[in-house]
Amino acid sequence: MKVVILAGGRGTRISEESHLKPKPMIEIGDAPILWHIMKSYSYYGFHEFIICLGYKGYIIKEYFANYYRHMSEAITYDFSSGLDNSVHVHRNSVEPWKVTLVDTGLNTMTGSRIKRIEPYVGQEPFMLTYGDGLADIDIEKLIKSHYRSGKLATITGVQPDGRFGRLELEGDAVTGFAEKVRGDGGWINGGYMVCQPEVFNYIDNFDSTILEQAPLQELARDGQLNVYKHEGFWQPMDTLREKYMLDSLWSSQRAPWKIWDR
Repeated sequence: MKVVILAGGRGTRISEESHLKPKPMIEIGDAPILWHIMKSYSYYGFHEFIICLGYKGYIIKEYFANYYRHMSEAITYDFSSGLDNSVHVHRNSVEPWKVTLVDTGLNTMTGSRIKRIEPYVGQEPFMLTYGDGLADIDIEKLIKSHYRSGKLATITGVQPDGRFGRLELEGDAVTGFAEKVRGDGGWINGGYMVCQPEVFNYIDNFDSTILEQAPLQELARDGQLNVYKHEGFWQPMDTLREKYMLDSLWSSQRAPWKIWDR
């Protein structure tokens, strides 16, 4: 099953970084968040990726074109032979990946980006997620939930943490402080979706189609949208504060999404 990753947005809410690079290329630790997402899928045996490019997509192309060099421990450039310069990559990190990079347009909306990669998916089920969020989702359980439902699409439902702690009050007196808690009990779409190829029929062939609007709403109305509830770690990287939080988890070796190294 191929994994489709949306990586074409501008990331305006984290413009401190995204004015230089596409959001999925913002680094957590020493690797782009896109790499972290791909590693988590690869842990479960899914090694074939289709990445939907848009804003500054050439940076993602360059990253994969020189992946061995980016991930190597050392490189020797031999200039002694004149014009026939040689390069030797030492102890490079090899991933079992096949990566297809598709330019889906600069200003294309999410649904339309997915429509444009239909020829690369073919008539097969596929997985789909956003290129700016990390989670410790059990992909095997997600896929089982999808097939068990018999529906055309499955989204992963998450309950994001509240941003702030809560005051504990008795009348006008503060009696304590509660830690950050889960949201108001509602579930939101956390990405990590599984789709049958018929989902493409729900997407208009226009640049302005937003996946989270008409396509998913129509699937829901037709009774064709399943939810897999995930109560573990899930964190988008929408702001610089969230990037620093993910960085801190990674550098302290407490990253819940690092399932490939447990």
